[in-house]
Amino acid sequence: MKHAPVFSAALLFAVVWLFAPPPAFSQDPPSQDAPSQEAPSQDATPTPAPAGSQPKPAGREYQPFGDDQEGPPDATAFTPDTTPLTGVFVPGIGSPEIQHSYWVPGLQYGNFIRSSGALQPSVPDWNSTSYIAGNLSLLENWSRSQLGVNYSGGATFPADKSQGNSYYHQLSFSQSFNRQRWQLAFVDQFSYLPESQFGFGTASSFAIPGVGGSLGLSLPGLQNNYQPNQSVFASIGPRYSNSTTAQVAYQLSARGSLSFSASYGFLRFEDPGNFNSNDAIFGVGYNYALSKKDTIGILYRFSDYQYDNNPQAIKDQVVQLAYGRKVTGKLALQLLAGPEYTGFRVPLLSGATNNISLAAGANLTYSLPRTSLPVEYNYGVTGGSGVLVGSNTNQVQGSINRRLTRVWHGGISGGYARNTTLGGANVLRVSPSFDSWFAGAGLDRPLGRTSTVNLGYTAFFQNVGGMGCTAQVCVDYLQEQVSVSLQWHTRPFVLR
Repeated sequence: MKHAPVFSAALLFAVVWLFAPPPAFSQDPPSQDAPSQEAPSQDATPTPAPAGSQPKPAGREYQPFGDDQEGPPDATAFTPDTTPLTGVFVPGIGSPEIQHSYWVPGLQYGNFIRSSGALQPSVPDWNSTSYIAGNLSLLENWSRSQLGVNYSGGATFPADKSQGNSYYHQLSFSQSFNRQRWQLAFVDQFSYLPESQFGFGTASSFAIPGVGGSLGLSLPGLQNNYQPNQSVFASIGPRYSNSTTAQVAYQLSARGSLSFSASYGFLRFEDPGNFNSNDAIFGVGYNYALSKKDTIGILYRFSDYQYDNNPQAIKDQVVQLAYGRKVTGKLALQLLAGPEYTGFRVPLLSGATNNISLAAGANLTYSLPRTSLPVEYNYGVTGGSGVLVGSNTNQVQGSINRRLTRVWHGGISGGYARNTTLGGANVLRVSPSFDSWFAGAGLDRPLGRTSTVNLGYTAFFQNVGGMGCTAQVCVDYLQEQVSVSLQWHTRPFVLR
C-alpha cells in the first residue's frame, strides 16, 4: 500500500479539527415586525412565516449545524405524506413545510481505506482511494407542484496507480403535480458507481446524492421492486443503473383511490462477465382509507426482465394485499404480501416454464425526538444483480440515526441479501445462492455552519453456497473499509 494519500488525508482532517472554529449557536436578532423566536435546529426545517409577512433571507432561514432540538418534532410543521399505499414510493412520515425555493451547491472529499477482500489472503493488502465530488440540491415550489433535484458526482483517485482513476455520479430527480383529485409524479434515479450500490458509501457522506443535512432534500424514494437490483457484491466493475418512473393517483371518493404506475430501468456493466439487464414494470392498485391513519389496498404488478446477449426472458406477475399506517411526523408503515407467478421464455433445467411463489414487502420509518429508524424489506423475483439471470431475492436493510450530543451525530446501518438461482436459468454460473452482508457505523461533527466531518467503518461479507461454482464471482470474502470525509456547502441561494 502507498501510504502518502492516507497520511495526507489524516493530516488534513487533523488540521481542520484543531483549527476550525466551534459551531456557532447564536441566533439572528428578531425582526421588528414579528415576535422573537427560538432558533430552530439545523436538522429541522423552519415553519412558514405568518400570512402577509415578508420572507426571511436565506441566511436567517437556515440555522447552523448542531443546534439542539428539545422535545419531539412538531407534527403540525409537517406536510402529510399523501402517496398511495399501493404506489411505487416508500411511504414517509411527511415533509417539513418549506417557505422558500432554493438551490445549494457544495463540495466533498473522502478517503476510503479498504482491505483486499479475500478471506485468507496470502499477503495482507490494503488500498486507499480518494473521492473528490461536487454536490447540488435544488427545490422549486409552486402552488400545485414541486421540483426536487439531488446530485453528487466527481472523480476517484486510487493510491494504486495500476487501478486507474475513475469517476462516479448519483442523481435523484422528482417532479410532482397536484390537481384536485389527481396526483401525478415523475421520478428518475441514476447512478454510475465503481461497485454495487448495495452498501455503497455506508457510514459516510457519499451514501446519498445532494448536499446532505437539513438542506438536502428528502425526495420520494422508489421501493426496491422498481429499481434494478444490485445486492450481489460479486458483480464485477463499474456499472450504470437508471430507473424512470411515472405514477398517477386518482381520488375516487373520500376514502377510495386508484394508482397507476409505469417504470423502465436498466443495469449496464463496463467490464465483461456480467449480465446486462432491462426491466419494464407496470402496476395498478386500489386503496381504501379505514381511518385517518390506517389504509388497506390491493396491488397488481407486472414485471418484464430482458437480458443482453441471452435468450432468457422473465415475465413476473404479483397480486398483493397491502396495509399501511401513517402518523405524520412520527410513523410510516407499509406491509404487502401475495402470490407471485413467474414465466420463463427458455425452460429451466428441470423443464419447468413457470413457477408460483410468495412475494412480500415491508417498509417502516419511525421517528423519535433524537432518533430515526428506517427499514426496508423485500422478498420476491428480481433481475439477478448482473450475476444471475433472474433470482429469488430476500433482502433487508436499515439504519438507526441518533443525535448523540449538541454537535455529535452517530448512526449504524446494515443490510443482508440472499440471491438464489431460479432453477437453472443461468448458462455460465450455476451457483444457487449468494449471501451478501454489510454493516457500518459512523460519527459526524459540524465545523461551523457549512461544513461537516465524518468518520466511518464498514464491513462487507459474501458467502457463496452450492456445488460446481468455479467462476471468479464464486468466492467467499470479507472486506473492511475505514472512511474519513469532509463535506462543505454554501448558504442556500433563494430563488423566490
